[in-house]
Amino acid sequence: MKHLEDYRNIVGDKMISQIFKQSRGLYGKKVLHLNSSYQGGGVAEVLNRLVPLMSDLGLEAEWRIIHGTHDFFNVTKKFHNALQGADINFSAHKRSVYTRTNRRFLSYSDIDHDIVIVHDPQPLPLIRYVKKRQPWIWRCHVDLSEPNPEVWDYLKGFIIRYDKTVFSTEDFVTGDISLDSEIIHPAIDPLTVKNKEIGDSTRDKYLEKYGIPTDKPIISQISRFDKWKDPEGVVDVFDIVKEEVDSRLVLLGAPAIDDPEGPKTYERLMEKVKDRDDVIIINKESDILVNVLQRVSSVVMQKSLREGFGLTVTEALWKGAPVVGSNVGGIPLQIVDEETGFLVDPEDHEEVADRIIRILEDPELGAKLGGSAHNQVKEHFLIIHQLMSWIKALKGVLQ
Repeated sequence: MKHLEDYRNIVGDKMISQIFKQSRGLYGKKVLHLNSSYQGGGVAEVLNRLVPLMSDLGLEAEWRIIHGTHDFFNVTKKFHNALQGADINFSAHKRSVYTRTNRRFLSYSDIDHDIVIVHDPQPLPLIRYVKKRQPWIWRCHVDLSEPNPEVWDYLKGFIIRYDKTVFSTEDFVTGDISLDSEIIHPAIDPLTVKNKEIGDSTRDKYLEKYGIPTDKPIISQISRFDKWKDPEGVVDVFDIVKEEVDSRLVLLGAPAIDDPEGPKTYERLMEKVKDRDDVIIINKESDILVNVLQRVSSVVMQKSLREGFGLTVTEALWKGAPVVGSNVGGIPLQIVDEETGFLVDPEDHEEVADRIIRILEDPELGAKLGGSAHNQVKEHFLIIHQLMSWIKALKGVLQ
């Protein structure tokens, strides 16, 4: 378990001291985080680091997972898609599965904490079925820039019971709910296996293990196989790039228990690239492999069609990798176009390919972008910054 002092050499003593000072009024407070998955995706990634650090400050922080059936996760995945603008068949049966699962969860899970933080739509209705004795916060990690109106209106019926909402970017804050809202950026932990420095021998070991040659430039995208990450579109962009620069594409993803659509997306992708030796697909949860791949890539791509924040972008920027990312969701918060990377229209494959080619043909440009990117993350998007934001938010709802 990491302690706050372990980050002194990264963020400085002043920042660490400020966090201890800010947290004094929270000693012994019981804080519950609730979400739907312990692995796969940015929410689990953040909670795995944030909860222990809250405990290190003197809070009694706890993390629970809502238990759902396959039907429940099918429904919540459709709700997730709808919040990002998709049309769905919004039936009474779906609503029943959604609320019934949340009610059942409370039959074996007491909530007697001082603060409850609910992450994303899956556990959102819990607040309706408890005797509310404490502040509740809804932390939304989803891209809400263009939500499906019908589904959004339904979910607002639960949201209005909350005391505060927290979003990743101002673009997701809605004006049709008169709740106290706050912006807290997701962040990475620089001391994890995924983000710490690695030696050449470790790098070479994992490249060999997963069959990733380095005889030509590597272009990578690291995201779970989700239609909003557009992996098939990534392959189409790569085909344009290859007409100009001989290179190799690596797509690394991992399954998540709350995403039943993932296997189908993966199967379509595999069918699209079968019999090709210039595209490598890896379906594996491996933090060290993520670290290795981001460090050896000549370009890291994030061609999301919708994106809550994009921690894989943050991870790549931290390692000084040149990143070409979609101008959607939280990605523009991280990438300053032509300074810390390139922002592109994900639907314009020619534009995406052009930016990748520019980096491949000009390694000095890539190095310049990567150096600026690392500093951007160091100043704004590390777990310590997020912890400070949460301490202030928690004090705000308790006062």
